[in-house]
Amino acid sequence: MLKDIAPKPGRGGITRARRLRRAMSLPEVLLWRVLRQRPAGLKFRKQHPTGAYVLDFYCGDDRVAIEVDGEAHGRGDRPARDAARDAWLAGHDVMTMRVAAAEVLRDAESVVRGIVFQARARLPLHHPAAPGGPPPRDKLGED
Repeated sequence: MLKDIAPKPGRGGITRARRLRRAMSLPEVLLWRVLRQRPAGLKFRKQHPTGAYVLDFYCGDDRVAIEVDGEAHGRGDRPARDAARDAWLAGHDVMTMRVAAAEVLRDAESVVRGIVFQARARLPLHHPAAPGGPPPRDKLGED
């Protein structure tokens, strides 16, 4: 597991997240029904506030944000705003996965398999040694 270093919520972020939790769209509700069961042992949060943003879903173990994009995300200035948001999150080592709402409605289980695949790919293969812990075997002169 990676250390969760997501930025703290900005002013009013928690209140806004609570409001969004009560007004989730149908694709978000369908996806949450599956993600809340902790697929592959991964814990997800819904409407997670971080910085100036509220993420649709967030897995802190591997720092993955899942955004369910409806039709409106392709119009007006939304693509530029989404790109700026993704860049800001990437600067804080949070990977953003964008999922089409239509795809969730069509096959939520398939979407979750893709999310789990991407999330597990970010997990380290092993846990790093604790600071002050024993050195690796090759440093001790052992084979």
